[in-house]
Amino acid sequence: MKKLVALMTVLALSVSLVACGAAKEDQPAANNNSEAPAKTESKSENAKKPLVWFNRQPSNSSTGELDMTALTFNDDTYYVGFDANQGAELQGTMVVDYLNAHADGIDRNGDGIIGYVLAIGDVGHNDSVARTRGVRKALGTGIEVDGAIDATPAGTNTDGSASVVKDAEITLGGKTYTVRELASQEMKNSAGATWDAATAGNAIGTWTATFGDQIDIVVSNNDGMGMSMFNAWAKDAKVPTFGYDANSDAVAAIAEGYGGTISQHADVQAYLTLRVLRNALDGVDIDTGIGTADAAGNQLTEGEDFVYNADQRSYYALNIAVTADNYTNFLDSTMVYSKVSNKVDSATKKVWLNIYNSSDNFLGSTYQPLLQNYDDLLNLDVEYIAGDGQTESNITNRLANPGEYDAFAINMVKTDNAASYMNILNQ
Repeated sequence: MKKLVALMTVLALSVSLVACGAAKEDQPAANNNSEAPAKTESKSENAKKPLVWFNRQPSNSSTGELDMTALTFNDDTYYVGFDANQGAELQGTMVVDYLNAHADGIDRNGDGIIGYVLAIGDVGHNDSVARTRGVRKALGTGIEVDGAIDATPAGTNTDGSASVVKDAEITLGGKTYTVRELASQEMKNSAGATWDAATAGNAIGTWTATFGDQIDIVVSNNDGMGMSMFNAWAKDAKVPTFGYDANSDAVAAIAEGYGGTISQHADVQAYLTLRVLRNALDGVDIDTGIGTADAAGNQLTEGEDFVYNADQRSYYALNIAVTADNYTNFLDSTMVYSKVSNKVDSATKKVWLNIYNSSDNFLGSTYQPLLQNYDDLLNLDVEYIAGDGQTESNITNRLANPGEYDAFAINMVKTDNAASYMNILNQ
């Protein structure tokens, strides 16, 4: 009996020691600063945080079909951009209006052909496609394929034989001219970066060396490429150049012969990009400070400043033509919009935001400065990440710890690549 009692005592002591050892291993390591240990976030927590895709809408780069998985990633996911089709039509109309107003002398070599060259930003970007279509539609040079104007680059087309565009006719000052897209190409550099201004500058040099006197108009999908071609040749040749974005340098150049540009209301876009996150973080109605006034008096005008498509969960800023008639009102592209310029009273939150390409003229010189103005007004601590414009991993590799942030604003390199970011947030 004594042996049995002794054995039971030994076993009880062993269990006690094991239990004490387990308890000690479960305790956090000592903290020399006597601070509480950091909270470990669940793997699904980041996937619940507010997310805004901006500037590049998640979509199939070949078909343009929207990526609704990305646009509905969680209940607080939205897209912010601008009405690409409305802006594209506006750019095309602006070119035609210029031709009608400057009929005398527009045909520089008197060959009866109004020849234009077109700088295409990115053949896989919905906005670029829309702008190419808008110009071709307005000038009558577009060819429909499956119900939409073909946006394929024509290459060199000085003889009018290209299969993706056609010659058109326009009557100016009582005289009928042929309209021809003399050349167009995607401005993509050797490293793969699209919308490349330097490539556009080189292209205009090649074109002018071979058929320069035939070029009467220069058109570009954006101002970065447009200004590169303007400064390289069109300015001295006095050939009107039309761009898109209303960058400050392009607007100022209208006084020197730049034909015009389109403001995509970057001030509204930048505000919406951060305002949507602010509202989601505060748990208030998403329309607060947008279509409905907030406590500080911020409010945009729907149908004038923006439209919202609920099915696409997308906010679209509306565009404005900037020409010789009104350009002085657009000289500073980084001014906050007066309608939404009041500081809100909300707790500071941290946001991770990336710009797909540090060299992009519009995003770098217009959009980001506006974001930096609005982040202060909206009490958001934004960490800005600049990509190389070529590889998604250059950006995603710097989102190593999404748990540090309260919300995310993402500008992809390619519109197809939303999954690269969703995979990180889902971990």
